[in-house]
Amino acid sequence: MDRHRPSALAALACLLGGCCAAGEEPVRGKWVAISDTIIAALEVEHKKPGYPGAAAGISLDHATGAVFVVICDQGMWRSADHGATFARVDRNAIGGRCETGFALDADPAGKRMMCYMIYGSSALTLDGGESWSGSTLSHLDFGATDWSDPAAKTMIAVKHESGGEGVLSKDAGHSWSSLGKGFVAVGMFPGGMLVASRGHGIERSADAGATWTPVAAFKPAGLAMRLDAKGNGYWTSDAGLQFSGDAGLTWKVLGSAVRAYYGPFFGDKPGRLAVVGEQGISESDDGAASWKVVAPLPPDFRVGFTGPNFAWDAAAGIFYASSMGKPALRFVR
Repeated sequence: MDRHRPSALAALACLLGGCCAAGEEPVRGKWVAISDTIIAALEVEHKKPGYPGAAAGISLDHATGAVFVVICDQGMWRSADHGATFARVDRNAIGGRCETGFALDADPAGKRMMCYMIYGSSALTLDGGESWSGSTLSHLDFGATDWSDPAAKTMIAVKHESGGEGVLSKDAGHSWSSLGKGFVAVGMFPGGMLVASRGHGIERSADAGATWTPVAAFKPAGLAMRLDAKGNGYWTSDAGLQFSGDAGLTWKVLGSAVRAYYGPFFGDKPGRLAVVGEQGISESDDGAASWKVVAPLPPDFRVGFTGPNFAWDAAAGIFYASSMGKPALRFVR
């Protein structure tokens, strides 16, 4: 498919109701499927998603607002119109599916994303999906990337069904080394500073995982720490959103406590954040001082290790969600 010209997929999307008529408002306040048009287009080409069917991964490019959707065994698809139309963009570099909600690690400044996939190939894009660099190691549950490096060479991940084996790459996925087993959550600060949990608080390593020093007692809920555009670290937990502004040396609960698993997701202005927990999607406009539930979980979505991915386009007022075997979804506020 030539992704630089209008595709049959785009036309099919409109025919199936994937985009609104001129002047028509999008459906608001409910979750709406956006990946059915991709599945229909694949059927025209006598293709179908792999196990367990439909979509399994979603992310957002914060620089452009483009939404990315993984279709099981059918690669990465990009939409520049909030999910009305899609085109495949991974050049067959992405395979399998996302097992967890932390499998897609997007640069908070936009453009770049590392995809930690299982049962298929993993890859990195530095230009919004225009080109891809494949990883020699895949079958990865989740990971974190050093976005302070323009080439994003350093990344840490945990292998699937491996007893929590952590792995580290310093050359953008071309080679990997083992960090040992027992890892349940990982993170990466600018400059390659590692943080991780092996089930008993948070540890920090300044020497690529050769030695680790305990730095905090909290147990993270999220499988991967997330960075804002300034390099500050955030980690969801049952005690609240944990924050570190000194590369993981010290941690504190940011603002008022909110129980969350996925996120945080960063908004279109400082202090605007969103997290996802059993209560649904909570948003803060004041740097986590207060939180408000603004959207429910999609029907049949559950919070936990295996399953949902979420993304937030704060400027457009849109949340996105995906879980293995279900259509990718959009929620317009």
